[in-house]
This record gives sequence, structure tokens and C-alpha cells, in this order.
Amino acid sequence: MRRSLTILLILFAAAAYTPLRAQSLDAFKERLAAPVASDAAFGTAKVAVTECGDAARAVNEASRAGARLRFPGYRVCIFFDNGQDARAGAIAAKQLFEENYPGIKVYMVYENPYFKVAVGDCLTTEEAIILKGRVSSAFPKAFVKNETLSIADLLN
Repeated sequence: MRRSLTILLILFAAAAYTPLRAQSLDAFKERLAAPVASDAAFGTAKVAVTECGDAARAVNEASRAGARLRFPGYRVCIFFDNGQDARAGAIAAKQLFEENYPGIKVYMVYENPYFKVAVGDCLTTEEAIILKGRVSSAFPKAFVKNETLSIADLLN
């Protein structure tokens, strides 16, 4: 029993140190690039492409529906205040951000009683944390927050 357990552990350790080629992207590409097993069948396949008459309409409807499609995402909140000068502070934060980071979208929102300025359209927390790191020098109180994004936010 002990001997079979030792052999099993050795086999398991050897298998753990070999790369898992079946699940690697390179192995998948190699399998795709490999020629067909029989040369007789190589070059005889034919493909006919026909477009369905409703394809253009379906694409048009899908693009219009994209504005309504919503999904969870993240933004970095750079300003959040409900004080007497909150509106002026939000406008100043928005302008400062737009000057320093021209390629990133800025969203200024008033949700009673708070003025909020959030930036970016991040799909993952990692992306939002990277953005927060970039803006933290100008906005040290910035934080990542959950947000509901739409396809239109990402496309524009």
C-alpha cells in the first residue's frame, strides 16, 4: 500500500511539473494550424455564404438596443460632497480632470443632497484601480465605486 502510494505521488509530482499543453493557447493554435489527417480530403471542401434577408434589419435593431443594454461596471469617484459650495467644487473638479486627463469621460451627477463627479468606464475592478492610481495625485480622496454602465457609454 505504501509503495503504491509513493509511486502515485511521484507520478502526480511529475505531471504537475509538465506544462499543460492541452489548455494552452499555443497548443490550440498548433492544433488549428495542423493539416488535415488525410491529404485526399485537403482542398476539396467548398463553402457557400448566403446572407439572410433579415440580417441588415437584425444588426440595426441590435445597435439600437445597445443603448438600452446595461451591465455592472466601475467608475472612480473624484468628488463627493453635500456642502454649501458643493456645486462649485464639483464643477472645479470636473474642469481640472478634463484639463489633466482629456481622453477619459467625466460624469457630474446631482443625487439629492450630494454632488458627485465620477470618471471612466471600467469593466473590471483592476481597470478601475489602475485609473484611481493615475488620478490619485490630483485627487487624493478618489475611490472606486460600483456603477451601472451601458453599451452607449463604452462606444461614445
